[in-house]
Amino acid sequence: MLVGILVPIALFIGVFTMIIFLRKYENEERMAMIERGMDPKTTARPRISPSGTLRFALLAIGSGIGLLVANMLKNSELVEEEVAYFSMVLLFGGLGLLISYLVQLRQEEKEKRAREREIV
Repeated sequence: MLVGILVPIALFIGVFTMIIFLRKYENEERMAMIERGMDPKTTARPRISPSGTLRFALLAIGSGIGLLVANMLKNSELVEEEVAYFSMVLLFGGLGLLISYLVQLRQEEKEKRAREREIV
């Protein structure tokens, strides 16, 4: 009973503390940039690259397909429930990551060929 009350409280306190420290260090970083004569607004924050978005999307699609196949396997009683879900999510999630790698590799190869044509 006590654990059921303490876990949400500890979680809330942990998240709140993390946000406070993140803001504190972000402010210290800005102050250090100002002291060095840099403009903090001109530094660009890292953006999610299209390849990162593709990787995440294909991982999510693969995991979703894995859940669907695992549910079918569980309902047909060919495989135990835990084995079906873990194996299919990992298998199809890995396939999604592999596909994203191959797409990214192909895209980099096209860009390399385009740069070579521009040089010649």
